[in-house]
Amino acid sequence: MNRELVIDSNAAEVNIALLEDKNLVELHKEQTNNDFSVGDVFLGKVRKIMPGLNAAFVDVGYQKDAFLHYLDLGPQIQSLNKFVRLGIQGRNQQLTLEKFKLEPDIEKTGKITKVLTPGQQILVQIAKEPISTKGPRVSTEISFPGRYLVVIPFSNKISISQKIKNSEERSRLKRLLMSIKPNNFGVIVRTNAENKKVAELDADLRNLVDKWNKISRKLPHLKAPQKVLSELDRTSAILRDLLNESFNNIYVNDPALYQEIRTFITTIAPDKKDIVKNYKGNTPIFEHFNIEKQIKSSFGKTVTIKSGVYLIIEHTEALHVIDVNSGHRVNKENTQEQNALITNMEAATEIARQLRLRDMGGIIVVDFIDMRDAKHRKQLYEKLKEEMAKDRAKHSILPPSKFGLVQITRQRVRPEMAVKVLEMCPVCHGTGKIKSSIMIVDDIENHLDYLIHDQNEKKLTLTVHPFIHAYLTRGLFTSKQWEWFFRYKMWIKIIPVSNYHFLEYHFLNKNKEEINH
Repeated sequence: MNRELVIDSNAAEVNIALLEDKNLVELHKEQTNNDFSVGDVFLGKVRKIMPGLNAAFVDVGYQKDAFLHYLDLGPQIQSLNKFVRLGIQGRNQQLTLEKFKLEPDIEKTGKITKVLTPGQQILVQIAKEPISTKGPRVSTEISFPGRYLVVIPFSNKISISQKIKNSEERSRLKRLLMSIKPNNFGVIVRTNAENKKVAELDADLRNLVDKWNKISRKLPHLKAPQKVLSELDRTSAILRDLLNESFNNIYVNDPALYQEIRTFITTIAPDKKDIVKNYKGNTPIFEHFNIEKQIKSSFGKTVTIKSGVYLIIEHTEALHVIDVNSGHRVNKENTQEQNALITNMEAATEIARQLRLRDMGGIIVVDFIDMRDAKHRKQLYEKLKEEMAKDRAKHSILPPSKFGLVQITRQRVRPEMAVKVLEMCPVCHGTGKIKSSIMIVDDIENHLDYLIHDQNEKKLTLTVHPFIHAYLTRGLFTSKQWEWFFRYKMWIKIIPVSNYHFLEYHFLNKNKEEINH
């Protein structure tokens, strides 16, 4: 699989597009002024204890207090609280975590009132960014993810990724980490660590342990609420998590960011530094790589798949709803059941892509086309699981219900990606909205395909705005008009109509009667 990362940097934000075989599968927008990113560590102040929720609200400097549940405290919260208290008082200047005596673990079913008190200063880490009307969600079980390892202070446990199946390799990694790990630092070994040398793992470990030491040194000079440590920016975090042997190219249009990414990659994978390329073309980088068009066609309420199948995607505060429609895609030689299966299988691939692309989280309900055969429903379920396996976010999929509904839960740590795909109408100057202009030729071709193949029209005339007419007829034997002639073995007459608005078009049959589309 050909994997490419395209990064568009401007003054306000950094846009990151992940392409798999030239298809857009992930889109990330990082605001340059985002003060609350997943992984950031804050010294917060407990504002309010809620015994009924077994949770606390913590002031971390955001307009809404952060939510901290008892289950997010971590077993070693007492040790963390003691270390922070001593640090703020300036009494642990010589006390490193390696020599620190850990307190007993708290009970899993305990009460938060026995652990925290209002006004107390605590170290917290952002687990979920502010979403909608909610403040951030935080945890006191602080962790530092790296290229190969995740380091957890106040723990001595070593865990190995379940994706590393080889028992000898698992044993090797465990022995290796036992020999180089400092006391009171737990480690989770990531999948990328498989078959890596001790020098690479040790360098990653030292870098992560140093992050904790920086926090420890800052404590005497801090006053809540205050940010203590920033996680890597979104660009570097994505590179850290995604970069592997299947990554082919990284294109970036900002010279400073290019140098930063190249330096970052040199530290984690020196042999990969040449895949970073500084884009200097005159065409905007997203247009050059055909990303802009893919964004326009992939967001919004209606998403059309090439075959004519389309999805309707609705969002509510509680859940997301996706409706699958067959559109023009009906093979007359197949039964209704077979057509439903083919449509649903195509839709499953696109739905898995849409969840990644929009970063939709929480509960997603998909209304597939009804299928009576249990074997077909199982086939659809397996297909959806196979496509969702590419998704890095934690998710769970339930088999289709008797009503044909599939329920999916997907981890949500950031607000859902929303891209406006509607442009102001050039005729009414903002009183109405139309589909984006970049998609008009695709729309015309979809309707043309339907009229010729499904309605068996033998003679067609297309009327369009003069500008669109010029585009469709430009070039001798290379124009869209000639392309259609070779494809359909039919000459489509194209007539310019000056009083049409820019995106207006109509098809006429052999009797010059308008065909509704």
